[in-house]
Formats: sequence, C-alpha cells, structure tokens
Amino acid sequence: MTVAVRGVLVVTGTGTGVGKTVVTAAIAALAVAAGRSVAVLKPAQTGVLAGEPGDASEVRRLSGAGTCVELARYPEPLAPATAARRAGLPPVTPDRAAGAAAELAAEHDLVLVEGAGGLLVRFDDDGGTLADVAIALKAPVLVVAAAGLGTLNATALTAEALRARGVRCLGVVVGAWPAEPDLAARCNLADLPVVADAPLAGVLPDGASCLPRGRFAALARRGLAPLLGGEWELPGDSRVTQSHVTRFVHAAN
Repeated sequence: MTVAVRGVLVVTGTGTGVGKTVVTAAIAALAVAAGRSVAVLKPAQTGVLAGEPGDASEVRRLSGAGTCVELARYPEPLAPATAARRAGLPPVTPDRAAGAAAELAAEHDLVLVEGAGGLLVRFDDDGGTLADVAIALKAPVLVVAAAGLGTLNATALTAEALRARGVRCLGVVVGAWPAEPDLAARCNLADLPVVADAPLAGVLPDGASCLPRGRFAALARRGLAPLLGGEWELPGDSRVTQSHVTRFVHAAN
C-alpha cells in the first residue's frame, strides 16, 4: 500500500465549483484520524465578507484540523489579483504564500495549500499563480476535476501546465460525483488519468459537505486512494468503472 502523502501538498482545481475545498477537507480528515498534525493554508479567499465563514473554516468544520490559516480575504468573487485591486488591498504574492506554507510545514506533518479557482489564476498583477507557489515549495499538486463533459480538456491543460513547469501532478480527484452520472461522466472515469498522466486518486460524491464530521471522514476513507490516506483501490486493470465508484460511495452512506 502506498504511504499517504506528507510534507506540503498543493490542491488546485480545473476551475471553480469542482469540489476543491471538500477534497482538501477529506484529505485533512484522514490525516487527523491517523493522528497526524495537519495545517490548511488558504492564501487568498475571495467572494466572502469579513466575519463570514470561508474555505478554511469549512475545512476545519469537516475535518477537525486545528490549524487553518487564511492569509487574505477579498469581498468580491473574482480572481485574487482582480479582487485585491478592486478592494484597494495588497495582493498575496506567491512568495508570501510559499513562506507561510514553509513555516507551517516546520511544525506539522502535513500542510495542504488550497488555491483559488484554477492553477494559473493570478494572485497578483505580476502574474504570480498557485503554480509558482508549488515551484517555490517543490511540492506536488493534486488536481480536483469536475465529473462531466468538458473536464478532460480542462484537466489535460492543467496537467500540461504542471509538466511544463516541472511540477509533479500527484493525481486527480473527482470532487463532486453526481447522483445520476451521465455518459460523459461515466466515460471520464477511465479517461481522466490518461489525459492527466497521473492516477485517479479518488471520487467524492456531490453533497459530501452536508455530512456530519464522522460520516464525512468515513466517506473520505472510502473515496480517496491510499496515497491520500484512504482505502480506495483501483481495479487490477487500473481502469475505474461506474459500479466501482457506486460501491464505495454507497458504502460510505
């Protein structure tokens, strides 16, 4: 069995609304359950007003992780660079984000750095991105992808951008598997690891964030692969089927 990832792991999405925060929480929940110290870093939170819960607090609620850090918050739901500029606030640079992650890594077994949107969304007006954070940290990146039509292109582009920068893609997780998957979603289970040239490291069902913490952790264990601390093993031919996903999702519920 593969040993669960340690050190720093950067979590990106192929876009917004793909389940990135839920996947981050699931990885954190498994690490907490294994007795490991976990820190979650959200460099830039957008679209949330002061006093409202953000992604970091959602990860804490679902996982029980004790250290959840947000470096900056901007009220408008825009790319961090644009949101910072419009709010008249300083942006979070990749250097600042990488420095904060390195400090957390000195005191925790696992640090999860959750981006905003996709890999190349700009943090600042100099063009800094989450990819630059991963490069500075020499950390692998986990890609959270959508389930349905269009996800193969977005995943392939993200993986290609990582390869071009010399950053390792640890794997791909489908962050919000629909209750009634269509033909494209079912076919994508086999095609996602091919276009990413990285393993399919898990599938989490849509609505997972509505579960209480204990059931969420059980779902995470069944829905994530061993390299992320879970129990989900691929079939012998390394091709995932709809029935394989359904078995694990239903077992968690």
